[in-house]
Amino acid sequence: MSDKKFYITTAIAYASKKPHIGNTYEIVLTDAVARYKRMAGFDVYMLTGTDEHGLKIEELAREEGISPKEHVDKVVAEIKDICKLMNISYDGFIRTTDQKHEKVVQKIFTKLYEQGDIYKSSYEGLYCTPCESFWTPSQLVDGKCPDCGREVKPANEEAYFLRLSKYQDWLENYIEEHPDFIVPESRRKEMVNNFIKPGLQDLCVSRTTFTWSIPVEFDPKHVIYVWIDALSNYITAMGYDPDGSSEQFKKYWPCDCHVIGKDIMRFHSIYWPIMLKALGLEIPKKLFGHNWILFGEDKMSKSRGNVIYSDDVVEFLGVDAARYYLLSEMPLNSDGSITYESLIERYNSDLANTLGNLVNRTVAMSKKYFGGIVKAPDTREDIDNELMNMAVETAAAVDKCIEEYRMADAVSAVISLARRANKYIDETAPWVLARDEASAGRLGTVLYNLLETIRFLGVLFTPIMPETSEKILDEINTGVRTLESLSAFGGLETGISVGEAVPLFPRIDPEKFMEEAAARMEQHRNEASGEQKENIELAPEITIDDFAKLEIRAARVISAEPVKKSDKLLCLQLDDGMGGRQVVSGIAQYYKPEELIGKKVQLIANLKPVKLRGVESFGMICAADTPDGVKVIFLDDSIPEGAKIR
Repeated sequence: MSDKKFYITTAIAYASKKPHIGNTYEIVLTDAVARYKRMAGFDVYMLTGTDEHGLKIEELAREEGISPKEHVDKVVAEIKDICKLMNISYDGFIRTTDQKHEKVVQKIFTKLYEQGDIYKSSYEGLYCTPCESFWTPSQLVDGKCPDCGREVKPANEEAYFLRLSKYQDWLENYIEEHPDFIVPESRRKEMVNNFIKPGLQDLCVSRTTFTWSIPVEFDPKHVIYVWIDALSNYITAMGYDPDGSSEQFKKYWPCDCHVIGKDIMRFHSIYWPIMLKALGLEIPKKLFGHNWILFGEDKMSKSRGNVIYSDDVVEFLGVDAARYYLLSEMPLNSDGSITYESLIERYNSDLANTLGNLVNRTVAMSKKYFGGIVKAPDTREDIDNELMNMAVETAAAVDKCIEEYRMADAVSAVISLARRANKYIDETAPWVLARDEASAGRLGTVLYNLLETIRFLGVLFTPIMPETSEKILDEINTGVRTLESLSAFGGLETGISVGEAVPLFPRIDPEKFMEEAAARMEQHRNEASGEQKENIELAPEITIDDFAKLEIRAARVISAEPVKKSDKLLCLQLDDGMGGRQVVSGIAQYYKPEELIGKKVQLIANLKPVKLRGVESFGMICAADTPDGVKVIFLDDSIPEGAKIR
């Protein structure tokens, strides 16, 4: 067993509903890093799991008429199925309902209380149920939760608090002295400037208004609130115990990297280090905050019907194609995007045409010209050196990219090597060399260089597409499959016989694929529509006086044009019967500008002006959310411009 340890974790998935493919990105990324580290000789432990307590789960279970445990058991089974489907090689899977975890969390809470880092008080604030977070009025955005944009509700209750303020100076200094603790740098700056420097407020860590959580051992009417429970998984899973930790914990802690979404970076970069400091434990070496995979430009949402699930993609394209897409489409400093159009384009371009075609025709030529026997190279030209040097440089670049968690750059480097090898085939024209017996030595060299490059590709793609890589290496029949063998070009054995050429990624007809994908999206929209009908939740009641504050007027669309640098916004010029006005509306995905001109719409005329993408908007038009997307509410043409709607 290697003495180089590497402990890496995902954030534990909230067991409220089946994850979509955007949620799946994190565990595929973490798995790819873990697989690469194992190849590099590290003793790796990869942890994932599920966060299963809280008010939201209690409410969902109540709606379903089942117990919270029955609800989470069902969702956890779905999450584990996705892990298996996506070929995730985790070493540990923790559930926060595990008895061992719950007992240690109680001990952690008690220890922090007894040493004065947790104290009892009362809380009055605004609570967001989906995020399970309290907010002050000044923290809200447009009166709603700053994290998810949903409604918040007043809450007042007795609670225990973690003394974050006590560790303010220590945390600031620690992050300053450890610039690689939070990556990428943009994430670190955001945490320090937006959340830490303005001042840390003590954190509510218990609740009394629901029961589905871990009871406070010495005060059972309180349950331990989400963050101490959920964050502690990283140490309880490894055998931490305030009364004496396991050898496994001593071996692997501190964690080498927590891989987390940008939306929970605040909890991991503030609450978690302070908890560990208070417990006298080392701080994790790195927090990597990744971006989101969006559906086009929007967050995936089942209620919008724009959800793509992992099993959808795997059914259509295969597991390795799904892994490849996820890891290639997420830039380091911006959100990634997924659409069925981009999926099929990436599949056919990179996997079918570039990688699959390279392996297939190289093996086929080796069979045709030399009976499959790998010949030793006996000549070298400048063009050979270009390919050979690029292969070795690609291996070094991939190592650096993965060390820095730039997985999309790593994937790009490997597929670029495959493209260069295809170009090498065109430049050397093996079919021309095969016509002249005197060129047999040169032909053998060309095919050796191609097969050796394919070996590089097979090894480098192993953490990204494990099954495909094994097929590639089996197809060229090589036993040299280590990362170390990529330090120099020429590791492929000569005299061996390659296998049969089998298409790795058969090209898929885009039109047929999009028909099937559209049908699947429609199915998800219908499912979401059915759930919405069953779970309609009205906003808080208002009075007639509240409604009277809205000035709703009839207006006619005079012109409409897209807003520059936005795929979602249209700039509308309206005749409102009061001199006209400009309104920017997020309906570009649902309407072409010419479809709106001349139509009568409902205008909220007294809305505070705002700037959207630098364009001023003086109001809002009314629309409805439907299973088929956003529909503008048009008025009868007989209603005059400026007429008041009441």
